[in-house]
Amino acid sequence: MDVGFGRNKKEQLEPVRARVTGKIPTWLQGMLLRNGPGMHTVGETRYNHWFDGLALLHSFTIRDGEVYYRSKYLRSDTYNANIEANRIVVSEFGTMAYPDPCKNIFSKAFSYLSHTIPDFTDNCLINIMKCGEDFYATTETNYIRKINPQTLETLEKVDYRKYVAVNVATSHPHYDAAGNVLNMGTSIVDKGKTKYVIFKIPATVPEDRKKGKSPLKHTEVFCSIPSRSLLSPSYYHSFGFTENYIIFLEQPFKLDILKMATAYIRGVTWASCLAFHREDKTYIHIVDQRTRKPMPTKFYTDPMVVFHHVNAYEEDGCLLFDVVAYEDSSLYQLFYLANLNQDIEEHSRLTSVPVLRRFAVPLHAAQDAEVGSNLIKLTSTTARALKEKDNQVYCQPELLYEGLELPRINYAHNGKRYRYVFAAEVQWSPIPTKILKYDILTKSSLKWEEEHCWPAEPLFVPTPGAEDEDDGIILSAIVSTDPQKPPFLLILDAKSFAELARASIDVDMHLDLHGLFIPDADWDARKQTPSQEAWDRASDCHGAPQT
Repeated sequence: MDVGFGRNKKEQLEPVRARVTGKIPTWLQGMLLRNGPGMHTVGETRYNHWFDGLALLHSFTIRDGEVYYRSKYLRSDTYNANIEANRIVVSEFGTMAYPDPCKNIFSKAFSYLSHTIPDFTDNCLINIMKCGEDFYATTETNYIRKINPQTLETLEKVDYRKYVAVNVATSHPHYDAAGNVLNMGTSIVDKGKTKYVIFKIPATVPEDRKKGKSPLKHTEVFCSIPSRSLLSPSYYHSFGFTENYIIFLEQPFKLDILKMATAYIRGVTWASCLAFHREDKTYIHIVDQRTRKPMPTKFYTDPMVVFHHVNAYEEDGCLLFDVVAYEDSSLYQLFYLANLNQDIEEHSRLTSVPVLRRFAVPLHAAQDAEVGSNLIKLTSTTARALKEKDNQVYCQPELLYEGLELPRINYAHNGKRYRYVFAAEVQWSPIPTKILKYDILTKSSLKWEEEHCWPAEPLFVPTPGAEDEDDGIILSAIVSTDPQKPPFLLILDAKSFAELARASIDVDMHLDLHGLFIPDADWDARKQTPSQEAWDRASDCHGAPQT
């Protein structure tokens, strides 16, 4: 099987029309916009880690039963510098680059010790964020890049630090009912403190303050949580959210700041400064959105690594939250390209299996409860919260499902009681082989799979006016390991998981990470699409490869 993780992908700059089999629902009009690594070698140099690859945006525009595909590399400063030099000159997390080999060790030391935290890459390869009327490619540094969703053109570079003091930020923000963006990042050794900062970007700018200003200029710090360690803050990829609370897991997967500050002159990667401390606890911080302060009770659980929160909601005085958890950080190690392209099955067996875990936290920890007593009285879960001395509560999760990742939900139920998780099933391999619909209530599941097919993160799009949580469709970009089988956009009925349609494209499509669906109703799509002439050219090709 040709894994092909390290192979560079070609852009598809002009829209190409897909071959559609089956029938696409007439109401499905809009664009699926996705992001992920697409280039892993530049000249004679090669990235070490799959997550380091240069960002390749791609989109599926669905219009009147037809699908058009295009892709384009994000023209980040990182991309431009690398291409101009014809080698990797900007460091990524798993790959340290040395732009000027003529510089001696002393000049390197001077430039990199002049500030504690080095300037990071703007290779925004993880997700797409909607902010007001704008869209941004995002990663986990302080940079995001504005993009044009229709043309995939790269626009201005935005530094979060101009608006909020964070050195890194997540690629998984939350959106409230008004469209405001809630995200969090880490402020490292700022004024002698390291803290986790939750910040809010308004969906709109007040009329009297507009004057063409971006909502980013009105970013406000919502709350901050002190790090337990000044020089070893926790790594995190996402966080939880309900109407009244924010859930942050301070896990024992930590970044050593002193090692990071000297990584360049020591000739090691920033990733080598991340370490899992299995002797430590995972601390559960609950922020009350009404007071903007963390709850005083110290909640904790066993050491674990969580990349993706699934959902959270409140029930009868308790806060329930679901995460995909690993027993250690071995997944990150697995995605080094050397491990992916040689003996991948053997390396996979050494990787911790992702498990869907449900935690329950009492919102009113009983002060008079006996030590050792379970503070969770819900019948809907077996998760427990055991009272301990010194205002501490140990949280023991309910294990719901083993072997899933890239979870998505019907976002209308975000922060609310919900029933269904849509995810990629991975089992003992990091490669998704199936699309899964897991029913939390009945503990049952539905699956889609096809030989030689690797599905991307499944994205749920609700039917207009839908009342049932699973009334809608699932979209997933499918990459084939069979060279005779072109990649395709899969469209499933979310209720039955029956295939409704697929749109095959004769292109070299990449494995992506995350993205979003932009319904036509959310913007004036017809005015922003490429010219009719461009669409006509794409239609004339009928899926033929474009060069």
